[in-house]
Parts: sequence; structure tokens; C-alpha cells
Amino acid sequence: MIVGMTLQRRTPEELLGDAIRARRAGLGWSQEDFALACGLHRTYISQLERGKKSPTLRTLCMLARALKVSIVNLVRSTTTTDK
Repeated sequence: MIVGMTLQRRTPEELLGDAIRARRAGLGWSQEDFALACGLHRTYISQLERGKKSPTLRTLCMLARALKVSIVNLVRSTTTTDK
């Protein structure tokens, strides 16, 4: 056991951001390319990927459509098994 260190859990927003970033990168898109495909601003995409913003359902639909993935698959990675 490591004394003095705590495990920091990632927020659902951070986990969603990781999933968005991974899928975007897998498609070979820059944040700017992705923003144009979604109809959103690049700085908002950056905030989403860093877990600083929490998207609305409407925005999730736009993101999933642009990423060519279902909302379910996009959001699935935000659930963790650690308690």
C-alpha cells in the first residue's frame, strides 16, 4: 500500500471526453475538423474532451452522429465498476 497517495476517480465528464477524443483521433480528425462536422466551436470540443463541460442530450446526438457511433456506445465508457 502506498501511504499518502489517494486514487482520484475520473468524473463521467472526463470519461466521456476520453471517449470522444479517442473516437475523433481514430477517425484522423483534428478538433477543428470534428467541430466543423458537428457544427460546434473548436474550443467547446476542447472543453468536452477535457471533461470541463457536460453536453446536453441534443449535443450528444450531434457528437455521436459526427463520430458515426451510437450515443449508447459513446456514453458506455462513462460507467465504471470501481466503488
